[in-house]
Amino acid sequence: MRVNKYAKYAYPADPGKGIVSPERPSGLVAGDRFDVSIGVEVVAAKYFYHLPFYRQQDMFAGSGWTPCRSTLQNIETAVEFALRPLSDYLRFYMKQDRTIGCDETGVLLITPSELPDLSNHPRRERIAEVLENAIATGAPSIKAKMWGYYASRLPVVAFDFTVSRHRDGPDDVLGDYEGNLLGDCWSGFQKIDYRSDSRIVFAACWAHARRKIDECRKAFPLQVAHLESLIRMLYDVEDQIKSVDDTERLARRGSLSRHILGLIDQYLTSEAMSPAQVLPKSNLGQAAAYVRRNWVALNRFIEDASISIDNNDCEQLMKRVAVGRKNWLFKGSVAAGERAANLMTIVGSAVRNDLDVAAYLDDVLRRVLAGETDWERLAPHAWKADHPESIRAYRQDERRQAADRKKSRRANRRLGK
Repeated sequence: MRVNKYAKYAYPADPGKGIVSPERPSGLVAGDRFDVSIGVEVVAAKYFYHLPFYRQQDMFAGSGWTPCRSTLQNIETAVEFALRPLSDYLRFYMKQDRTIGCDETGVLLITPSELPDLSNHPRRERIAEVLENAIATGAPSIKAKMWGYYASRLPVVAFDFTVSRHRDGPDDVLGDYEGNLLGDCWSGFQKIDYRSDSRIVFAACWAHARRKIDECRKAFPLQVAHLESLIRMLYDVEDQIKSVDDTERLARRGSLSRHILGLIDQYLTSEAMSPAQVLPKSNLGQAAAYVRRNWVALNRFIEDASISIDNNDCEQLMKRVAVGRKNWLFKGSVAAGERAANLMTIVGSAVRNDLDVAAYLDDVLRRVLAGETDWERLAPHAWKADHPESIRAYRQDERRQAADRKKSRRANRRLGK
């Protein structure tokens, strides 16, 4: 345990001046009862190692300290309050990218006994509508949503919490964004072009399309095998142009990928996919209809080098929510969900930059409490340049080795080995 002592001074020659003490630095909580390192441990344990508070209690008890869960919750709240402007900056920085991937997953939200004060909340109407309905029907919980955003070229991710899968989420976060939105073909994404007056262009994910086709393999083995071989050719082109510049990437996509897309289009209208062979209401008929219905959006990647062929990077990002959800199970309030989104934005961006999360949080939190507000300098990608000792190089090596193995497997497949 560390004890901080602050000097107090008296002026004996003039007792009327009283006792004075130098200004104390800002603490994490009132009374400065807990050091920044405690806040870092609590947040890193929950949002990096995915440990809920009751497991953290056991962890801290091993060191001789047994905090109650409400204390840990208060510490997390204090950390989020101090770092909230940083999470806001990271969302702003993310929107400087040309293309952003978006995905969402469910999070259980406990229904409150009464409607909380939403007078200053920017989404108060939608939140009030959902909570009032849940309270009126006696529903014990609500299926809320955690949204993930993945910048295509910039090393940043962001999260957002909403009480339902409503388009207000992406529309609000991307309200001042101009560029491409990459995602699945949910209706809220498809119509974002119109709602934004073409400020945002929707691009569809080929992994989703392929997944729907692959689910039909058992009933339609020949058609699925042919379609998947063509989609695999699209991915082979992407594999070959991964390290080239944007001009070359667009040129190769414009020639090779466009030709393959033409073959897919031809096959979807061929005799093998006709109603006589594939009923429109069969699973493959519906998968083919999905591809045709979203054909323009599925072709967007050949028009812009910043658009990936799929949204897999963002889907991988959502594993952080899924693993955490399995441990902390639910969110107790809208405010708790929003705090989680802010902290996951910071932790997720640090992870994307291969940083030692605890070292990053500790330094940044101390600097913020000391009064620093240069959020651009405190962002993970900028902090990384000044702290090379906190970069987890082994993660970079692991990804490089995995990419080399994948590239080798695909090359051998193309050669028939």
